[in-house]
Amino acid sequence: MFDDDRLTRRDVAKGAATLGVVGLAGCADDDEPADDTDADDADDGDEEVTITIGGTSTGSSTQQAGQALARAAQQHSDTVTISVQETDGWTANLYEYDDGQIPAMGVDNNSLAKALDQEGPFADDPVDILPHQGFLFTSLQIHWVGLEGSGLESTEDLREGGYTIYPIQPGFGTRLLTEEIIQEADMWDQNDILNVDTGDIPGAVEEDRVDALCLYGSNGVDLAGWCQEVDVRSGGRLNLLEVDDDFRQTIQDHPGAIYEELEPYGYEQEVDAFTDEKVCWSLAGQWAFSPDIPAHATREVCRLAMEHEDTLREADPTTLEYSPEVMTSTVIPELEVHGGVADFFDDEGVWDDDWIRGDA
Repeated sequence: MFDDDRLTRRDVAKGAATLGVVGLAGCADDDEPADDTDADDADDGDEEVTITIGGTSTGSSTQQAGQALARAAQQHSDTVTISVQETDGWTANLYEYDDGQIPAMGVDNNSLAKALDQEGPFADDPVDILPHQGFLFTSLQIHWVGLEGSGLESTEDLREGGYTIYPIQPGFGTRLLTEEIIQEADMWDQNDILNVDTGDIPGAVEEDRVDALCLYGSNGVDLAGWCQEVDVRSGGRLNLLEVDDDFRQTIQDHPGAIYEELEPYGYEQEVDAFTDEKVCWSLAGQWAFSPDIPAHATREVCRLAMEHEDTLREADPTTLEYSPEVMTSTVIPELEVHGGVADFFDDEGVWDDDWIRGDA
């Protein structure tokens, strides 16, 4: 898979950009990147570290979860400060990281696996370096809704074609997985694909410029912020689409998707005209970190998530119910776990010796 002059998988996993947005209080000027010596000194002395997280777009589940984590750090930590930067999505975050633009991020396991194996969008445009893994922070439950007046009742209708569909914003990890599933279900080419940002799709719904959408909620609690806006501006005209057996099988066969059947949640309207079952292709998201970030800092981030869930939930009602076992559920064995996260897992008795401990 790799040419002789390219990095091996293990080298890719170990590589790290020089990322100037990791700040060590008292160790580096604001305009200067922290070097390896600063990181080592911070790890020894537990100096305060500022971590900038690539949090995807405004109104996204990742942005909301990141802001909640920042609030917990502000209220309950003397060693870590967290800021959240807007980016173009989970898949896009891997390119941002590769370009040295962000030192930490929300990212989904499907995008990580594709980048590791140079598949999907990374086949023609691979990344040279990957972050070290952190821990699960959300599960996004993606599903179909149709707009009243479109004539759509089921995914079988979409297979016949001729509709305008919104498979989420390009660059999102949810878009990558959704696009793969729709293509594998043979429903892509015969329909028109609407490629707009999540901030623009509520207006498109209001103006009847789309027939079917893929929306998602978080952890069985509530819809993502932009999906809530779609719900509000749809004028009560959304309904879940009935999902046929072939589409269900496509979800179940996809290695990057989790198949779930749920009751509808998060909508301000009744969405059960055609079915009261929400069939989801769910996607796990984790925080991931540069090895340039000191181990004590990511260990502290783990502690904040585990010990201050109530604070997180005040800012993000969809916050995951954390436990050490749940936090490890996104670990990809072929990719390093950040050293501080590994220390936390070890302390909690959930570290697996088959995993790779990264150097931080």
